[in-house]
Amino acid sequence: QVQLVESGGGLVQSGGSLRLSCVASGVTVSNYPMAWFRQIPGNEREFVVGLRRSTGRPYESDAAKGRFTISRDDAKNTMYLQMYSLKSDDTAVYFCAAGRPSWDVVFRKARDYDYWGQGTQVTVSS
Repeated sequence: QVQLVESGGGLVQSGGSLRLSCVASGVTVSNYPMAWFRQIPGNEREFVVGLRRSTGRPYESDAAKGRFTISRDDAKNTMYLQMYSLKSDDTAVYFCAAGRPSWDVVFRKARDYDYWGQGTQVTVSS
């Protein structure tokens, strides 16, 4: 059974930082394409940043470039999203996602991912 459990969200002031975690079970983060998405009510899930399975190279959205860093700890089977210089536009529920192990690409559409966590709320106050 696959489980992805996010944590680390909360309320932060504009310009602040947060680190989100995604603990995986039933999948090995180093063997799956992994990504972070975010969603605000009424909108589709938006790609934030993903990790290519084979190389661990990150692929970022324009919104994430220069401010967000994705990483993984294979020993802990955990993926992280370090966010800096947060803005009110970053307020959303953040989800981690896992694709299919046969993929070696980073897709940017939510429909291309099979497994999802429950999400963690990030609220940035201005």
